Parts: sequence; structure tokens; C-alpha cells
Amino acid sequence: MRKKSFLGIDTSNYMTSICFIDKNREVLYEAKKLLQVGHGKRGLQQSEALFQHVRNLPELFKNWHGTEEFELSGIAVSRAPRPDKDSYMPVFLAGLSVAESMSATFHVPIYFTTHQEGHIAAGLYSAEKRPKNKHFLTVHLSGGTSEILFVDQMDSGFQIIKLGGTLDLHAGQLIDRIGVLLGFSFPAGRFVEELALSSHTEFKRIPSSIKELSFHFSGAENEAMKRIKNGEPKEEVARAIEHNIATTISKVLRKAIEQGYPKEILIVGGVAQNQYIREYLIKRLEHRSVGAALFFAKKEYSGDNAFGVANIGLNQWNV
Repeated sequence: MRKKSFLGIDTSNYMTSICFIDKNREVLYEAKKLLQVGHGKRGLQQSEALFQHVRNLPELFKNWHGTEEFELSGIAVSRAPRPDKDSYMPVFLAGLSVAESMSATFHVPIYFTTHQEGHIAAGLYSAEKRPKNKHFLTVHLSGGTSEILFVDQMDSGFQIIKLGGTLDLHAGQLIDRIGVLLGFSFPAGRFVEELALSSHTEFKRIPSSIKELSFHFSGAENEAMKRIKNGEPKEEVARAIEHNIATTISKVLRKAIEQGYPKEILIVGGVAQNQYIREYLIKRLEHRSVGAALFFAKKEYSGDNAFGVANIGLNQWNV
């Protein structure tokens, strides 16, 4: 008898991803491909991104050779950015179409989820340690989302309440826009992080802009653009951007804890890969005066992936 496998598919704004896992949540096969953005551009139109997903998906499946040993028992797919009734982006139609076709062809159940829930699941099932309680805070930091969430983990999925978030730019947008101005290709996160390693300890800070549990990043963008124009060293601008994001999120999370929200905090999304931001948040929030416990996805599962989506499928199958 063949062992059971579960497939996750995610077609986000800038990444095509698939992942097969077994009943023990072990990865059997995974593949993903970053969508191509022209040099100097700061993003893709949905129509171009959708086209690239349609082209990428068959390529990603070509190297999966587990059909003789593993039986496909369930398929999970992201069909929207987040679990809100009005949440929609055309890019998710690419993965949805493939998932529905495979479900009908192989007569296996299909489970629908969202990109944001996939990030949360990827964090929970890849982190070295997990929150002890079913209720916890989640920070979702990426190019398309910067939100503070109150999450209730249930057997079948997550109940999510948005507490706050950006009022203009997302954290990933801020990094990418400044990175492109500095001459890097989009997405620019890893290049900005590498550049910032050369900065001096006493770099010039960019102030945070916070309103209750929400925040602004557009002011930081304007200030960074001004500094680049004035010839400030690129590495100093890069570190100032990292520091601005880190201090902003740290201050907002402290406010949330002061208001009585959980001290267990899961941090996910592509921006959460940044080591400086991780270390700053740990230093500021796990200090005994605050008493928070931070949990991070493995870096390879901080960015867009289908691992979390596959785990949601397994959870749904088990219910």
C-alpha cells in the first residue's frame, strides 16, 4: 500500500510554489520559482504575474517522482491573500485552477486556504519552538502585507483578527523601493541586508511613525530617498531602513502586550528573514521587562512557500 502524501500550492504575487508532505509533516518534495521582474522595476502587474505562474507550474511538477511510493490523498491551495470575504487577487487563480483540475482528475479532496494562513502554518510547523497556547500574536511582514494579528489556532485552521498594521507602505515595499533606488534588482531584500552589514554602529536613525497598533512607512521611504539623493553612504541608508522597521514593530508589539494581548508572538513573512530585524526584536521584546516569547519560521519558510499550505491540507484531512 502506498503512503499518503499531501500537496500544497501557492501562487502569490512574486513566487510560484508547490510542496508535497507526508502524514508526519516531512517534506517529500518541494519546488518554487521567483517571478521575473525587469531590472529597475518595482513590481509586476497582476496579468504578467498570472502568466508567469501558468508557465511555471508545469515546470515545478516535472521533478516529482513519488507517485509510485506515495498516494496523493489531499490538495490544499491558496485562493486569496487573506481570510477576508473581500480579499482577492487574480494571481491565485493559477494555483486554484491546477488544484481543482488535479482534485477532479485524481478524485482526492481539495482544501481551500489563503496565503496569509499558509504563512502562519509555515511558521508554526518550521519554527524550532512553537507557542504553548492556542492564542498568540502574529506579525506578518512581507511585500504585500504588514499586519499585527491575533490568532486562534483550531484543528481545522485559524481564526484571525487584525489588530493593526501599515497605513501606507508595507515593510517589504519599503525595502524593495529603497533597494531598487540603490541599484539592486527586485526583490531587493537580501541585497539590502548584505549591504547593511558594512554600516557603522552609530548610523543615523530614521524615526518611527506609530498610531496605536498601526504605523506608517512612507515617511521612512521619503527620508531614505532624501539621504540617497544627498549622497549619504548606501550602507548607512540600508541599515537605517532595517532599523526603522525593527523599531516600528517592536514599539507596536509592546503596545499590544500592554493592552493585554498574548506575549507569545509568531513572526512570519519575507521581511522576517532579515537577521538584524530578528535580533533587534528578540533583544527588545524578550527582555525581562517585557517578557515576550518570539517564534520565527525557518528562514526558508519565512518567504512565500507552499509548505504551510500543505500542512493546512493535512490538518483539514485529519479533522
